[in-house]
Amino acid sequence: MKKPVLAVLLATCLSLSLILPATAASSAAPTDEAAQVVNALGIMVGDAQGNMNLYNLVTRAEFITMAVKATPGGEQIGQAATSPYPDVTWSHWASGYVEAGVAQGLISGYSDGTFRPSSTIRLAEGVTIALRLLGYAPEDFSGAYPTGQMAMYRSLNLDAGVTVTRPTDPMKRLDAMYLFYNLMTAKTKEGTPYLETLGHKLNESGEIDLVSLINDQMEGPVVAQGNWQSSIPFSLSGAKVYRQGKTSTLSAVQSQDVVYWNRSMNTIWAYSDRLTGTIQALEPSSSSPTSVTVAGRTCKIETAAAAYALSDLGAYSLGDTVTLLLGRDGQVAAVVGGAAAGAVDSAKEMVGVVTAIENASYSDGKGGTYTARTAVVIATNGQPYRYEAPSGLREGSLVRITASDQAGGVTLRSLGTVGLTGKVNAAGTKVGNYAFADGAEILDVSEGLGVRVYPSRLIGVDLTGSVKYYTLDAAGDIDRMILDGVTGDMYQYGLLTNLDETQVGENSFLYAYQFDIGGQTGTIPQSSTRLPVSQTGPIRLKGTVQSPEGLYPLTSAKTGTVSGNQFVSGNNRYTLSDNVAVYEQRGTSYYLSSLSRVKEGGYTLTGWYDQTDANGGRIRVIIAKGSK
Repeated sequence: MKKPVLAVLLATCLSLSLILPATAASSAAPTDEAAQVVNALGIMVGDAQGNMNLYNLVTRAEFITMAVKATPGGEQIGQAATSPYPDVTWSHWASGYVEAGVAQGLISGYSDGTFRPSSTIRLAEGVTIALRLLGYAPEDFSGAYPTGQMAMYRSLNLDAGVTVTRPTDPMKRLDAMYLFYNLMTAKTKEGTPYLETLGHKLNESGEIDLVSLINDQMEGPVVAQGNWQSSIPFSLSGAKVYRQGKTSTLSAVQSQDVVYWNRSMNTIWAYSDRLTGTIQALEPSSSSPTSVTVAGRTCKIETAAAAYALSDLGAYSLGDTVTLLLGRDGQVAAVVGGAAAGAVDSAKEMVGVVTAIENASYSDGKGGTYTARTAVVIATNGQPYRYEAPSGLREGSLVRITASDQAGGVTLRSLGTVGLTGKVNAAGTKVGNYAFADGAEILDVSEGLGVRVYPSRLIGVDLTGSVKYYTLDAAGDIDRMILDGVTGDMYQYGLLTNLDETQVGENSFLYAYQFDIGGQTGTIPQSSTRLPVSQTGPIRLKGTVQSPEGLYPLTSAKTGTVSGNQFVSGNNRYTLSDNVAVYEQRGTSYYLSSLSRVKEGGYTLTGWYDQTDANGGRIRVIIAKGSK
């Protein structure tokens, strides 16, 4: 039976994390989120240094500018063609926003014909403008102004976080920020969340999905080559820069990185992922491809330029060797020919482990196909790849994958074992005498399964004898490492729910097994093979629920309690797996449950682990008996 790759490592391009930039507000997390939302929408931005200046007072010109930017298309307002007011000439920085705000009925001038753009806006004025954005008109309120407006302002929770309370109080930028932030989740007069008028949705909990919002507002991509910075519609001097999901600098952006930006946040994100190999498939067709398969990985095509290059009108076709430049969601932003993506570097050269050898079909580039011996490789980045395999490679071989100009576009070379001794320190920053490089890639492999782990996962684990290979970067730090079954995180865990043993002869038996893995049930039908599980209870599954290869018992940590991320039993403490499976036992039946449900009391909890913490193990299953 073929050894399956762990489900999380299926041959599709996985998303990269979107790291949200911190704001300049020196306040609690809710303020940070509010600032990020109004930043992302372009309603309210910081100065050239990124400071939000939240405790400065807000002028009428500034506030109406924010309000107009909070309307559909509001970010496209330019200078007014004529002077809307004597004190707001056409050359005034806010003339276009003042003109648009008046035209939309959000604000008006004074009876003396002036607008007074530099006057501080008062709370009642700001509230009235916010309510008009929600569709409310003066006739919707009874009583003397602004009694009705202030009452509705509070009933709609527009006041959350706003520090001023009296209608005549001058508003600070902090107050304006919260007012517009609250506006996004408030219901319009028609009953829909205001955010929907801007083309965005709240999540299922009725909250703003910040990642989705920033994704929606993100522009690009552009490939970093030539005068690429001129494509960014704002000055990059002082801009926030993130590369590969980490805080970075503009100088760290490398040639052929894929770059995105958000102009209102004054932020760019750069990604350097590449994939080299032959084009194996174009879907749904070569005339209009939306996805491409290279080296066994199927990636969506993000840009029109990449789609054109891969189409039958472009430069590349089935069987050609290409390098895909992948963007933030692992989608194809650009295509270059084979190894022409630049000098061989860490972005093009990978190390990994052969997890299977199989035969696969390839396009010959002439309309036909051929079958070739193929290595399934899991690289240290956690991704699976498929390349034509030299005859010397076997399952379990360590390999280096290098982009090349020869046929096939890549070269696979066997590597010898390079061992390492030492224990990972309490900070998760060093093993033995070596430090982990920032973004170090660590692959843990066992029985044809592999999973990427991070240094923090290995805290306190002695890796002596468990390191199969590692490399050092220019600074002498570990940047890539391959482990030999240290963590057990590549497996799935659950319960053996039934074991049938049938005698068919004097010394012959047939065995059948039923199990549950996170709510998915599976079976191993009758066979003469007895697996190393002798009774129902917590187990480790080798293989998948659909194609099980083996079941192995776990060890009981006895009864205990959950404290933070630990299971405490007497004087012993065990770390919980991030994916701990929790089952409630009622009589002889088990029901999938959750840690939050059972950990607060009323249940007797028993933990089960694969190995101790010191050996890389975790509590994998918790059985809860009783009820609240």
